[in-house]
Amino acid sequence: MSQYEFLAPCHFGLESVLKKEVMDLGYEIKQVEDGRVIFSGDETAFARANIFLRTTERILLKVGKFKAESFDELFEKTKDLPWENYIPKDGKFWVAKATSIKSKVFSPSDIQSIMKKAIVERLKQVYKLDWFPEDGEEYPIRVTFMKDEITIGIDTSGESLHKRGYRKLASKAPITETLAAALIMLTPWREDRILLDPFCGSGTIPIEAAMLGANIAPGINRSFLAENWSLAPKKVWYQAIEEANDVRKKDVQMTIQGYDLDGDIIKAARQNAALAEVDGYIHFQQRPLSELSHSKKYGFIITNPPYGERLEEREALPALYKEIGRVYANLDSWSMFLITSYEDAVKYIGRKEDKNRKIYNGMIKTYFYQFMGPRPPKKNIVLPGEE
Repeated sequence: MSQYEFLAPCHFGLESVLKKEVMDLGYEIKQVEDGRVIFSGDETAFARANIFLRTTERILLKVGKFKAESFDELFEKTKDLPWENYIPKDGKFWVAKATSIKSKVFSPSDIQSIMKKAIVERLKQVYKLDWFPEDGEEYPIRVTFMKDEITIGIDTSGESLHKRGYRKLASKAPITETLAAALIMLTPWREDRILLDPFCGSGTIPIEAAMLGANIAPGINRSFLAENWSLAPKKVWYQAIEEANDVRKKDVQMTIQGYDLDGDIIKAARQNAALAEVDGYIHFQQRPLSELSHSKKYGFIITNPPYGERLEEREALPALYKEIGRVYANLDSWSMFLITSYEDAVKYIGRKEDKNRKIYNGMIKTYFYQFMGPRPPKKNIVLPGEE
């Protein structure tokens, strides 16, 4: 069985979460870089990585990596790559995205045009064709220049993997599904513990938690570009779906709650949860932060409160974060995890965080503050004959 290298991009600061996910799938980590994990796998990885990984934005099939300091060098080295190993005669191919950081070759549109010409020249020689119909499967190419070194991959996913298929309705500033999943995975939360999101919006954090707790594969209800590629036979997709159905927990019990001030967005959250097939695990309710309380101990708050990106919203943040601190103080055995770009959050919460992790949410630098509550007491195990 052939071996391939894959590139899995992620939010800056979450590489360790994605690395663990890839290793748990049984694939070998080749390299971890800022914002991506590179791993190797056989043909099953086309399907399993796309269907099972929760924290990557897409899976790219790595074609090559080289240094280029001029457009001529870019053309020749692109042409030298074995494109025929990936793109068939009728394949539709184009450079869908090019980014350049701290490199001499910096124009994205020129990079796209020159690389397309180089690939065409290569395939002309190999396939003995002067013209390509490009009416077959799609092979969008993505390239990244960093300090004159270019990494080239073909997108196997299509739409970004954060689009699980369940979020038809979204709140004004939603957190992505991939980021929500990663934040939950950074906490000690497990399905037997209470989880509460007091700023749930359209329900992304509660829904991702429920999917994680029930071990529902995030990509089980969507399609992918590589499904019809000859590199990834149909059988590997069928096997991955069968595996996803086998590992799903059917009888799990969870207590997950989502609150929001907006009644319409709570209705949207319920609809999204139903589409994700986790509505039975989550209780959504229209409720203000000031009424947040819980009779049970050792729960988790995992939330994405307002960032205050607009000036008028920012003026309201001190009072909001003071209120977060007040309600959390009344949940004395709970742990709280919140992501925000508001640098004074801890000052107004009124308690020093136990951990703080910097994560880039797009171009916004955010802080994932972690306030740890006490561990619950260990349950007494009753041995047979000791009842």
